[in-house]
Amino acid sequence: MTLFEKIINRQVPAEIVWENEECLAFRDIHPQAPVHILVIPKKNISHIGAVQEEDAVLLGKLLLAATQIAKKEGIAKTGFRLVINCGSDGGETVPHLHIHVLGGRALQWPPG
Repeated sequence: MTLFEKIINRQVPAEIVWENEECLAFRDIHPQAPVHILVIPKKNISHIGAVQEEDAVLLGKLLLAATQIAKKEGIAKTGFRLVINCGSDGGETVPHLHIHVLGGRALQWPPG
């Protein structure tokens, strides 16, 4: 069971900021920006490379959730970044699909 599954099941504490039947969002414990929230599906999908055609609607809901969270956190007007890491070279450290919502300061490009 991954760390994120344990958060979904309330076995590990997290500062949850948003939730519905399919998605959960919580503050990253190692924030890389003033606002750093992870949006995850409750369905166990190991990474973005493992999604199936049947996950298309869920992926859209994750993006909608990320946008709603950006508005709620007050970063939508000034700008924010959504990041999905895939695999170890992509920086993924927890094998559960997640979207990073980053904002609250000017972000640099290129990242990494």
